[in-house]
This record gives sequence, C-alpha cells and structure tokens, in this order.
Amino acid sequence: MFNNYKEIVTKTVIGKGKKTFKNDYEVELERKADTVLGCWVINHNLKGVKDGDYIRINGSYDINIWYSYDNNTKTDVVSKKMFYEEKVKVRVKENAYLDDESEIIIRSLKNPSCIDVSSEDKKIKYTISKELGIEIVGDQKIKIPVSNNEDDYDIIIDEDEINKEIDKEVNENYINDK
Repeated sequence: MFNNYKEIVTKTVIGKGKKTFKNDYEVELERKADTVLGCWVINHNLKGVKDGDYIRINGSYDINIWYSYDNNTKTDVVSKKMFYEEKVKVRVKENAYLDDESEIIIRSLKNPSCIDVSSEDKKIKYTISKELGIEIVGDQKIKIPVSNNEDDYDIIIDEDEINKEIDKEVNENYINDK
C-alpha cells in the first residue's frame, strides 16, 4: 500500500549529550581563614557556540565563600565572579551534520555547586561541579510513506469554463421544441 515516499526537510535534534564538569579553583584572602563556613554558587549564565567539530560552552557564575578568621571570632564573605569555558564533542546522528546553521542549546541539568572546600593560610581551595546538557538542532531530511492512490496534484476547476459549458448545453427552446 505504501510504495511512494515524500521527503520533508525539518528542524530536528541531530545531536544530544550531557557531561559533568569538575573544576578546581582557589581564591586569595587578605587574612588567614580559620574555618570555611559555607560556599554558594549563584547567577549561573551560559551559552554554546560551534567551534569546528566541537561545542564551546562559555559561562559565568558568582561564588560566595563564608569563612571565619581571628581564632574563629569574626566572619567574612569573599565574593567573586567566575568565568569558565568548556569544550565538548557531541556525536550527531547518522546523515546529519554540524554546520554554521546548527542551533546550539545548552541547559544546566545540575546547577554549579561547591563539592569540596578547604583553607590553607590565606587561600581557600574549592571544587565546583556542574552538569550541562547539550542539544544540537539542525535541518534534516526525512522520508514518510504515502499511499499509492494519492495524487500529488489537485484538479483545478475553472468556474468560468464550467459556466461556458453549461451555456452551450442549455437549449433555450426546450419547451418550444416539444
């Protein structure tokens, strides 16, 4: 019943993946930290662009580290805007290609969070973990089956021609001919 196919060009997800990133950082303090009391990551922003066969993800977030000093009698918060760049290769589906027209969608599947923090003299060392999802949207040609009895063209009926045919066939003397 389905011997013919139609080809349709459509936007579709041609590549999709996720990856967890862990990065180590350190921040210099004005004084020696006794204890790290907390670490928060806020204001995460990110975007992705094609970079050859790779996806380059540029992002930023604010980090706030609360710590004690002066023999644990005083506290302070160090705040810092962090910028990052990650580069990943996402496998695309068969017969699909990553090109300059491809749309890159990056999602934060697990927001950046501090998973380890320690202090040493006037430095605080910390590890940030984040999980990012990457989707590549591009044009792809798909084939769909169509039934044999389907005609590609509709017959166009010209109303003026129909009216002319009716005028030709009408016998105005029909009543008089009998």
